[in-house]
Formats: sequence, structure tokens, C-alpha cells
Amino acid sequence: MSHRVWINTLAITVAIVSLAVHAADRRPTIRVLATGGTISGSQASATSYGYKSGVFDINALLKTVPDLDRLAVVTAEQVANIGSQDMNDEIWLKLGKRVNEVLSSPEIDGVLITHGTDTIEETSYFLDLVVKSEKPVVIVGAMRPATALSADGPSNIYNGMAVATDPGARGKGTLVYLNDEVHYARNVVKTDTTSLQSIKSVNRGPAGRVQTGKIFWFAPPDHKTGKESEFSINGLTQLPRVDIIYAHANMSVDLIQAAVKNGARGVVIAGEGDGDMTAAALDELAKAAKNGVAVVRSTRVAQGIVLRNSGEVDDDKLGFVASGELNPAKSRVLLQLALTKTTDPVRIQKMFEVY
Repeated sequence: MSHRVWINTLAITVAIVSLAVHAADRRPTIRVLATGGTISGSQASATSYGYKSGVFDINALLKTVPDLDRLAVVTAEQVANIGSQDMNDEIWLKLGKRVNEVLSSPEIDGVLITHGTDTIEETSYFLDLVVKSEKPVVIVGAMRPATALSADGPSNIYNGMAVATDPGARGKGTLVYLNDEVHYARNVVKTDTTSLQSIKSVNRGPAGRVQTGKIFWFAPPDHKTGKESEFSINGLTQLPRVDIIYAHANMSVDLIQAAVKNGARGVVIAGEGDGDMTAAALDELAKAAKNGVAVVRSTRVAQGIVLRNSGEVDDDKLGFVASGELNPAKSRVLLQLALTKTTDPVRIQKMFEVY
């Protein structure tokens, strides 16, 4: 055999072996997008209460998760590194656009996002409305920082990755995973300040459960998600301002007036009971609605539904929107996106019913 023939034969053999190895490696490819949060936080000591979010970058965090490479081919990038209490519209737009960009690649099978739990319910719902892909998007967080005793971050990343690689996660919109449970973004809320079991879907229950990487799915989603939605963040550099105002006994109208004066295009009321408020606040919001400000009635109560024209409020007459199942934080997210399309309360009400 000549030297040239031998080299060609060797090259062909290497190519065949490479193709065989690639075919044998059926692991999905998951891109991890990190935003910081408690999951990447550090304490002064393992038993102290205080800590700083976003100390560790994503590559350091992933090294703490055993056997992650058995689930997927993992690549990662740092989109932000903040405590989620500092999450803002700018980062939402950056993250949403990056998720859409990543998922548009045929080489990527899904996205896992690390995030703080304080605003995980808002970010997940925003992505649920704007991500235009059927591929899985899973957000994970932690209630304990990375340096804590029995830190929950590594197990949440592992099981969150298992969800992101599961075929059953396709087409379910953005999902949130913490502490053995999977939740639909529309339903999930944080219910406790420090408990590991703080993330819940209070009205409907979880979308599924996870046991050592095995997923058991429950009811499918029944509302439109990003690919079906009319919302797009392409070309958007900012979102309309929407303020949340908390209703209480002896509530003043000052904060409503200040919100409108300072440029709020929408106001969400965290109402008493099924969206009630003082008569003075109701009158002030009616004036705002007549002047083109979108007004949504939600509730400060942990569970339940704010129905249209419920209680003592005539939404039809006043031009208000009823939030349905959406709490004030989620109502704000949807109203911000709704206002990129319309200011008509009738159209906005329909959005609250289908999203």
C-alpha cells in the first residue's frame, strides 16, 4: 500500500469512527443561560442568614452538579448576574431575545435558565408569552445559596436539566422547576420567604413531579403560550410602564395619581378580596381609564379568581379589566405586553382570558 493510499484510508476510518461516536451520543444539547440569584449566591458562613446573590458564575455552578453530562451536552453563558429583586425590563428583553436566538439553532434542543426565586414567577411568565419555540424552556432557582448547608441548587439544576431533556416538555411553554415539582409559568407563585417548598401553583397544582431525573406529567397547559401568542419583542427596546398599587383599608388616591402623572400607561390594583378598593380609589381609577390608562383589577389574596363585574365593581361601565387567575405581578407582565398591541380594554380583557 502506498503512503498516499494509507493516509486516505486512515482519514476515512477516522471519519467513520467519528460519525459512529456522534450517532451513538444521543444526548440532547441544552444551552444554559444564567441570570444570577440565590442559586449562585454565597454566605459569610454556612449557617448565616445573610448572603450575596450572583457571586458564582454559571461555569463554577455547573461543576457542582454530579453526572450532568449524562443527561445532555451542556454549554453555558452568563446573561446577567444579579439578585432577582433587581430584575428589570431591559434584562427581560435581552433574555427573551437570547432565548429565541438560541432555540432557533437546529443544534440546540432546549434551554435551561438559572434565576432567583423572588421574581421567578414574573420572568417565567414573560418568557412564556414571548418565546417562539416548541423546544423546552425550563427555569430553575434555589432557596439556599450555593455555600449553604444542604444547598438545593445542584439538585434543582440536575432535575431541571432532566425536564429540559424530556420529550414531554416540548410545547408546554416555559416551565419552572424547584424541589421535585414542575410548574407552568402562568400558574407558579412564590408562597414562602425561606421554605424550600415555596414555589407552588396555588390554584391548579403542579404540572408534574420529578424523582431522581424521572418526570411524571399531570394535566397539560390550557392557555396560549409564546409560539401561539401575538406578542413579539423583536425590535422592542423598552416595555410600557405599568405600576402595581396595593389596596388596603383607608386607601388614598395619591399613589394612583402619582403613577399616572409619572407616565404609567397601565395600573394594576392588588385589590382586597375579589379586587375591591375604596370608593375614592375606584373613582380615581375610573378617571384614569377614561384618559386612556389601562386598569386591571387583581387581588392581594393568595388564591382565587377575580371575575369580570364581580363584587361591587362594574368593569363594563368603568372600562376596567379583570385579571382572572393572574396575581398582580403576572397581571403587570401581561399588561405590559398587551399595551404594545392596544389600549382597548375589551381587547386586553380577551388577552387575560386566553393567556
